[in-house]
Amino acid sequence: MSDKRIVLIAGLGNPGDKYEKTRHNAGFLVVDGLSHSFSIPLVKNKFDLVFGRGTMEGVDVILAKPMAYMNRSGPPIKKLADYYGIKCEDLFIIYDDIDLTFERIRIKEKGGHGGHNGIRSLIDAFGTNDFPRLRLGIGRPGSSTDVTGHVLGRFTVEEAEIFTRMVDCAGKAVVAVLKDGLTVAMNNFNCLR
Repeated sequence: MSDKRIVLIAGLGNPGDKYEKTRHNAGFLVVDGLSHSFSIPLVKNKFDLVFGRGTMEGVDVILAKPMAYMNRSGPPIKKLADYYGIKCEDLFIIYDDIDLTFERIRIKEKGGHGGHNGIRSLIDAFGTNDFPRLRLGIGRPGSSTDVTGHVLGRFTVEEAEIFTRMVDCAGKAVVAVLKDGLTVAMNNFNCLR
């Protein structure tokens, strides 16, 4: 639909009040922050996502949140990418990761799904794992909590304060990727706590 380069920045999560401030909605929270910071309202509703189009650091972007629940995130994002002619290298996926220590963020050029159902759905939909992503560490649960309960659970007051800073840092990392490229952004952000 467009000859101009567009970067699709999609945050993964689950729709609805029940999941709004849970660990599994880290991707949604980063996209919401970028939407606010760059005045890109998420008002369009198509292909089972909410999204908005605007500019960040001089780059034409689409910010998106799939509304099909985490384990079905891939098809809506693929439909939107196809509609706008966006290639895999111009995707940037933001999501929570239990295998990353709480408070850490990591930018990756590509990789497997690591057991994350949202990423698994994206790999299935696109037929490749060759897309950049930003992982937000939510840590593994203690022995008394199961994984599902942990990822769908809410933060403690102390964790919420840390997580707010982490979401802000993740937003800066996205801006760095757009402005300076993946390699520079990885060097600057992957070393942070």
